[in-house]
Amino acid sequence: MKGNAVVFTDRLQVEYQTVDIPEPGEQDVVVQVLHSWISIGTESSYLRGERISGETSYQEGDPWPFPIAAGYQKVGIVQSVGNAVHHLRKGDRVFVSASRISGMFSPSGGHINPAIADKSQVWKLPEDVSEVAYSGMVLTQVGYNCGTRAPIGQGERVVVIGDGLVGHWSAQTLLHRGADVILLGRHPDRMAYADERIRRVDTTGGTDLDEALGSLGAISVVVDTVGSMKTVEQLMPLMSRDSHIVSAGFLGTSGIVDIQKLRPKEITLHTPSGWTTPRMNETLIGIHEGWLKTEELITHRFPIDQAAEAWRTILNNKQACLGVVLDW
Repeated sequence: MKGNAVVFTDRLQVEYQTVDIPEPGEQDVVVQVLHSWISIGTESSYLRGERISGETSYQEGDPWPFPIAAGYQKVGIVQSVGNAVHHLRKGDRVFVSASRISGMFSPSGGHINPAIADKSQVWKLPEDVSEVAYSGMVLTQVGYNCGTRAPIGQGERVVVIGDGLVGHWSAQTLLHRGADVILLGRHPDRMAYADERIRRVDTTGGTDLDEALGSLGAISVVVDTVGSMKTVEQLMPLMSRDSHIVSAGFLGTSGIVDIQKLRPKEITLHTPSGWTTPRMNETLIGIHEGWLKTEELITHRFPIDQAAEAWRTILNNKQACLGVVLDW
């Protein structure tokens, strides 16, 4: 069957195209897409040719990952279900993760309409909610995953590195758990979206972290959402014994961790990746309860036929972009 998708045709080349989509099977759900949420960090690295799968960097000799329908998240309305699907019906409003496509480097992607996906990758939304609030739910779940990995006591100090979406959702989750949260970032406009209870430290210009944070007390958890081992190592002297590092940023080929540097304080390293059904369920609840804030982080919205313009905006003015949504 035919559909439409946002396709990365080559490095830094984006087109909105008519594409081929496999016919649905008895386990599948067919969804008419309303909104899809761009994952700026992950999708940018595909667009630049830096990776060939979620956690696999491009290496010389690998095939270029083009053409590809990048992304992995959207919301819409169920159009039909297979005979083996019993928890959904036509007309339900749902979230869908990556859905199927033909003729691409990868057989699945995010910005594809209609979305045809296995029933396990479709979540029914609560009644009377804004669909767009759930359209980035896989990425929201990444932040939730980062924020729940480490044990944390009431009032214990945590530092989140990065003022992008994963940084914000990690900080929101840790704040919800009762932590004293510090957000490190290089974009004051982005950090302004953080809850007023979260302390913000602008690291533009090589801020001395020992001077900025040393008087606040020992750090129990460091969450790196941008892939900066240099910043993590700068914070390690400030970390307490039995503390935790949560590493979620894409490190490419530079993710070297010296275990001996972790031993003196018995620091635990966590490496969250991907999504699971239980975490997606918990993330959906967090959005519905309101402590995981999503719509408030949307800075740009584009009609789907202006997807290339959306990417020009991201590439030319990334520091101004936080949540970017495509409206179908």
